[in-house]
Amino acid sequence: MEQQVDNILDKVMDVPGNIGCVLANSQGLCLGVKGNASEQSAGIIVAISDLASKLDPSSTAPVISLESNDKICMIHKQGITGAIYKQKGA
Repeated sequence: MEQQVDNILDKVMDVPGNIGCVLANSQGLCLGVKGNASEQSAGIIVAISDLASKLDPSSTAPVISLESNDKICMIHKQGITGAIYKQKGA
């Protein structure tokens, strides 16, 4: 499984503008991290996704977009939870 996670992270990082990514299991354990991202954020990313899904329990898993001055963090849960960090304007 470790090789599959590394392959996914590499594919994400190959996309222009992506500067980091994190994958976490449903308990918030970091499965992998690449680029400008922290494995310490895995639990927070899962918690944000879980809380956002409670806003409309009848819909599918939401995509959450968090923006700062220079970055965007997009979070989505589909079995495992992933976060992609993008350079704003790229």
